[in-house]
Amino acid sequence: MELRSLKYFLEIAREENMSKAAERLNVSQSALSRQVKLLEAQLGQQLFIRHSFSIELTDAGRLLRRHCEDIISMVRKTEDDFSTFESDIKGSISLGCAESDAMRKVSEVLCRFCLEHPSVRFDIKSGNTEDIKGDLDKGLLDFAVIAENADLSRYNFIPVESEDVWGAIMRKDDPLASKSFLTSIDLEDRPLILSRQAMDAEYAAFFGEKKDRLNVAATFNLPHNGALLASGGMGIMLCFDKLVDTGENSPLCFVPLHPVMKAQGNIIWKKYQVFSRAADALLGYLKKSFPSAGQFFPS
Repeated sequence: MELRSLKYFLEIAREENMSKAAERLNVSQSALSRQVKLLEAQLGQQLFIRHSFSIELTDAGRLLRRHCEDIISMVRKTEDDFSTFESDIKGSISLGCAESDAMRKVSEVLCRFCLEHPSVRFDIKSGNTEDIKGDLDKGLLDFAVIAENADLSRYNFIPVESEDVWGAIMRKDDPLASKSFLTSIDLEDRPLILSRQAMDAEYAAFFGEKKDRLNVAATFNLPHNGALLASGGMGIMLCFDKLVDTGENSPLCFVPLHPVMKAQGNIIWKKYQVFSRAADALLGYLKKSFPSAGQFFPS
C-alpha cells in the first residue's frame, strides 16, 4: 500500500463524499476512484458503501481508518524527528498525560525546558492510563505521565515525587460532606460516578466483595465531565484529589477515603526507545529535575 493511497482514503472517509474529497486533494474524481479500487483490491475488502450523494465506511473501512490515522500520525512524527538533525534543538515532542498531580510537577519542568529551547514544541494528549500506554506502545508518543499503580516492566521510568490520593467528590450539601473520611460502608448504597479504568483494581481493593453490588450511576475516563454530573447531584464521584475545583466558589468538596488509597506518578517511555534530539534533550532534563531518577539512572 502506498502512503498516498492511505491519505486519499482518509480524506474520503472524513468528507464522506468523493467529489468533495477530490476537490480538497486537488485531484480528479476518476483518479481518486481508481486509488480506492486499487486499495480495495490490495486488501480484498470493500471499504465504502456508495449512495447517491454520499458514501459510508464498511466495517473493513472503519478498521482501515483507525490504522490510517495511526500511520499518518507516525509519518508526521518521523518527519518532525528528522527535521531536528541540525545545530539547534527543535522539533516536536509528543507527551501523553493522565490527569494527576504528577502532571502538575512535570509541567513545571516542561516550562523551564521550553525557556532554554524555545524552538521545541510539545504535542500533549490527555487520556486515561490505558489509552496513553496504548499510544506509547504504538510509537505515537515519546513519553507518558501516568499515575496508576501499573505494570512498568516493559518501560523505563522516572518516579515523580507526587501523591495522588483517592477520595470522594460530592456536593457540599451532601450529608457525607461533613465527615473527615469515608469508608466503603458509607458509600455502598449511594449512587456512584466511577472511573472505568479503576473498576478492576483500585475499586476492587477498596470495596472488596461489595464491588459487584455497587450502585453505579455513571462512569468516566477523565474527571471533568464526571465532576459536572456530581455537581448536578447524580451521585458521588471517586477520583484523585486536586483534579476538580472544590474551592470556596465551587458547589463540590473532597473527602478522602479510609483506608487511605494513593497512587505513584511516573514518567515512562518504551525500553530501547530511539529518540529525536529534542526528545533526548528532554530526557536528560527530566533526569536532572527529578532527584528520584538517580536511583534508576546513576551517573
